[in-house]
Amino acid sequence: MPEPVSVPGQRTLVLGGARSGKSAFAESLVTGGAVRYLATAIPDPADTDFAARIATHRARRPVEWTVIDAADPAAELRTAHPGATLVDDIGTWLTVRLDARAGWDAPRGTIGPDTDVLVDAVAGYRDRLVLVTPEVGLGVIPATRSGRLFRDEIGTLNQRLAQVCDEAFLVVAGLPLRLK
Repeated sequence: MPEPVSVPGQRTLVLGGARSGKSAFAESLVTGGAVRYLATAIPDPADTDFAARIATHRARRPVEWTVIDAADPAAELRTAHPGATLVDDIGTWLTVRLDARAGWDAPRGTIGPDTDVLVDAVAGYRDRLVLVTPEVGLGVIPATRSGRLFRDEIGTLNQRLAQVCDEAFLVVAGLPLRLK
C-alpha cells in the first residue's frame, strides 16, 4: 500500500476499533509543522483507568503541538490553523454530546443538530484536518439500549464524515488500509 501523503487542505478520516492503533496512525499523518490537537475527552478524576489512557496519549505527542481541550471541535474548526488540526476522537465527543442532551434515554436523532454542526464544520474546513473515530458494528449487537444507541449514532456520523472527507483509512492491528 502506498504511504499516505499529508496535503494542505486535505481532510482525512481515520477509523478503527479500540486499541487498533488509529490514534498513533493519525498522529503520523500530521508530522512536521504546526499541529493543533483537539482533545475531546473530558477526564473524570475518579476514573483512573481513563486518566492513564489520556496520559499515554499525552506522552506520545510532541511538546510543540498546541493541545486544546475541545468539547466543541466544530467551534474550533471555525478558526483556521496554519498547520494541521487533529481531532481525537469523534466517539468521545459523541458520548459527551449524548450526556449533555440527556440523549441516552431520548428518541434517536436527539443529537442530530450537534452532528449536523460537526459535519458542516468538517465539510467547510480548508486547512489540513485529521479526524479519529471508532468503527463499530464488527461484533455482537450491544445488549444495552445505550450501547445500541451509540453504535447507531457513531455509525451514521462516520458515514457522513466519510462523505465530506477527501480520504479515509481503517486501522486494524496497527495496519492502515486506505478506503478512500
